Amino acid sequence: MARMTDFFAQAGDVLGTIWTAAITPVDAPSSVLVLAMCGLALAIVLFRPTWRLTRHVITIAHEAAHGFAALLTGRKLEGIRLHSDTSGVTVSRGRARGFGMVVTAFAGYVGPGVIGLGAAWLLREGYAVGLLWLIVLLLALLLVQIRNLFGLWSVLVSGAVLVFVSWWLSPEAQMGTAYAVTWFLLFGAVRPVLELQVQRARGRAPSSDADQLAGLTGVPGLLWVGVFLLVTGGSVVLGGGWILAAAA
Repeated sequence: MARMTDFFAQAGDVLGTIWTAAITPVDAPSSVLVLAMCGLALAIVLFRPTWRLTRHVITIAHEAAHGFAALLTGRKLEGIRLHSDTSGVTVSRGRARGFGMVVTAFAGYVGPGVIGLGAAWLLREGYAVGLLWLIVLLLALLLVQIRNLFGLWSVLVSGAVLVFVSWWLSPEAQMGTAYAVTWFLLFGAVRPVLELQVQRARGRAPSSDADQLAGLTGVPGLLWVGVFLLVTGGSVVLGGGWILAAAA
């Protein structure tokens, strides 16, 4: 019983430390660090070998957005699968047509950009460490919906990296990571939209989200791609503006 009591006491201390760090605003970093993380994230997205590896993070955000939209519109979320080729699938049950299905199909490609925009707002308000712990929490919630081993591995590794940074590394490293992740989400949201249209033009994506939306709404798939690009590009402009304006 004493051991159990000690365990809960230690767990409470850990959670208290995390909560305090998460809700305590920190001073804005130097513009040098902000621009350096911006350049790093952009290079990772543009350089094909690093993009192939890190694109899994964008896929996690993409499928999580599908799942959240499904739940938000009253659909039953049955699971999410993430694959080694950076593709993924989210399965939900409900009406085959209608508002809920449209929102669910639409959310995927814009999801990473919107998440990046939210992250940029938190950075503007000074919650860099809070952002990292919030992402860890969201990954933990996502984990229960994953239905394949590679997906479990992807989410666990992503979460473990952020826990390591948030708990053991210096405040400077935590700040740099928070800004790098945010810039990566913003930039990384745009490239899949461009890749989608290239695949559509070559006839390799007949059942893409854009084409599913075209079937659901009657609006051509190319226009949906344009909307995806408008939202993700707008997130880069707005989120990037918030980040740069807050830099010291």
